Amino acid sequence: MDKLAGLQAFIRVVEAGSFAAAARDIGQSRSQVNRAVIALEEDLGVQLLNRTTRQVAATPSGRAFYDRAKSILADLREAEEAIGENRDTPSGDIRINAPMSFGTLHLGPALVEFARRYPAIRVELALSDRFIDPVADGFDMTVRISQPTETLALIDHEIIPIRRVICASPDFLKRVGAPTDAKDLARLPCLHYGNLPAGSTWKLKGPDGWVSVQVDGVFCCNNAEVLCDAAVAGLGITPLPTFIAGPDLQTGRLVTILQDYAMPELMLYLLYPTSRQLSARIRLLVDFLYERFGGQPQWDLVG
Repeated sequence: MDKLAGLQAFIRVVEAGSFAAAARDIGQSRSQVNRAVIALEEDLGVQLLNRTTRQVAATPSGRAFYDRAKSILADLREAEEAIGENRDTPSGDIRINAPMSFGTLHLGPALVEFARRYPAIRVELALSDRFIDPVADGFDMTVRISQPTETLALIDHEIIPIRRVICASPDFLKRVGAPTDAKDLARLPCLHYGNLPAGSTWKLKGPDGWVSVQVDGVFCCNNAEVLCDAAVAGLGITPLPTFIAGPDLQTGRLVTILQDYAMPELMLYLLYPTSRQLSARIRLLVDFLYERFGGQPQWDLVG
């Protein structure tokens, strides 16, 4: 039996949870789907599914094979589309993973415009601050804010540097006094990011080079938008990316301090499997995001 048909049948059974539902989706009989999966199991020499009278579920080997099989079929579709798709009417699916704050504040609105511009492309956006492997997790593209890491299996495109500033509310600085040296941070209330092992140790580059300061973390959170709200409320000093702090800096609810010091720079970049580089819709999205966020973004028009 055709191994490709077996792969397709197996994937639909796993996703549908039954042979009957998979058969309806594929447009075949239940016995045809069952025979295709059995032939695949015999060819592989391993049981892929646990079958009971009430449900069907993948075995551990079946679950691992499902992830690889789905990726293989996705790569095949990409190759077919790269050869035969109509360049004037790009279509298909794009699954994107992105960090939570950047996704809600900036990427989400951008993708709404992208979807409006290209209505035949179906966009799925999943927001999470967890770093994922787009190949293993089935995403076509991952948007990251960090230091890029090179890997032969993935392609990365740098979009723009992400600038971070040290800031606090004017009322807080009036109350406790503004620091003039990085070492002053050790004695002042600070707000730090909780997802980093060294979140309460801030590394800054000043006139005399790099310095590390252990701050007094009076408030900790793994979300920078919450830290921004805490800083506006006068809780303390915090380093924030300008894509979050920009509006509050522009209105004066926050002000920058220690301007002779800089936090390590991060980069907004796109990461996707090498198999996606031929996809017209991926190239469209990359160009669109360059257009949207390249140059000096509006959020960076602050002191």
